Amino acid sequence: MRGYYFITDSSLSLAGNVSDVETAVSAGVDIVQYREKSKETGALYNEAFILADICRGTGTKFIVNDRIDIALAVNADGVHLGQTDMPYNAARRLLGEDKIIGITVHNIGEALKAERGGADYLGVSPVFSTMTKKDAGAPGGLELVSEIKGVCKIPVIAIGGIDLANAVDVIKAGADMVCAISAVITKPDVAGEIIKFQSMF
Repeated sequence: MRGYYFITDSSLSLAGNVSDVETAVSAGVDIVQYREKSKETGALYNEAFILADICRGTGTKFIVNDRIDIALAVNADGVHLGQTDMPYNAARRLLGEDKIIGITVHNIGEALKAERGGADYLGVSPVFSTMTKKDAGAPGGLELVSEIKGVCKIPVIAIGGIDLANAVDVIKAGADMVCAISAVITKPDVAGEIIKFQSMF
């Protein structure tokens, strides 16, 4: 796992989730995470089915945020869970051993617990102040990325307030991947912006 970590956001996107994911896959991202908070289950399933199909067979892993039922229904490669979502052990029982489970962490304690519990990667959030996720909490800064990378062996994905101006510093702090939602999907050339981030690795 290395490079730009793509997360959808229909509220910010200029082109829509389907177009964004097609572009992200064509730009060679390792992971696409489908994050959608405002749609009902039927609409979530329909869109996730399309997005999973776009990713399938391309080498890009398709991850569903929060919704294990949707991930199972569309045969996604895994899920990403927050601290208030279903516990890791329960999610693993439902998904099986071959699926990816990423966990959002905000401090060293949560990171160590997630790694010891069996998480496949850590989403360290938020690194900087962000408006993309209203409940993101206080930023941990580059120090948090560095500290977590220093004690955890699984991949670290940094998210929150990252853009082209500060991404290099985040990578130097130890991030294996970076996510910069508004810095990419609010731009006319989504592929071009992704490639700029990918070129930093």
